[in-house]
Amino acid sequence: MARFAEPMAQLIEELKKLPGVGSKSAQRMAFHILRASEEDAGSLAGAIRNLKEKLHLCSVCSNITDIDPCTYCSNATRNQRLVCVVEEPTNIAAVEKARFYNGVYHVLHGAISPLHGIGPEQLRIPSLLKRIESGSVDEIIIATNPTTEGEATAVYLTGLIKRPTVKVTRIATGIPAGSDIEYADEVTMLKAMEGRREL
Repeated sequence: MARFAEPMAQLIEELKKLPGVGSKSAQRMAFHILRASEEDAGSLAGAIRNLKEKLHLCSVCSNITDIDPCTYCSNATRNQRLVCVVEEPTNIAAVEKARFYNGVYHVLHGAISPLHGIGPEQLRIPSLLKRIESGSVDEIIIATNPTTEGEATAVYLTGLIKRPTVKVTRIATGIPAGSDIEYADEVTMLKAMEGRREL
């Protein structure tokens, strides 16, 4: 294996910590940064510093934001009584892309995964319960991923938050629009059948 000068080796090691970045990709990025102008390299370093200094979690929904409460929680035109629970802040973009949902969010920052040492106590559940207990929520939409971890989290949350005054729903899963039933696996087909609706 090639040996690099210490600053280059250190940068490569740090870049390898990024998701989806292996040794080769980290080396290419490091050499790109080395060849970049002083201003470009400084801008990258400044953007990373700025990100860490200015972003924090919303005190209401735990979304990543630079203002508190975040733009969703402080938007008077959104239905504040309808809360969509997602695993990660990136999931919000997927829901927003549909341009259908006009409620607010709650970000768990993960899903229950005993194999990875993640239990309910590692998730941002207490602040969700606080919102429900305040009486300001009519419906909770559980939009965790249709994975084993996401399903376990959905079942756990349902048992925890079910109340006569709060409606709890789960997003439908199943066969994606535009695909062929022939290629659906057993779990996808099962979810599609369970989520069927009357026409």
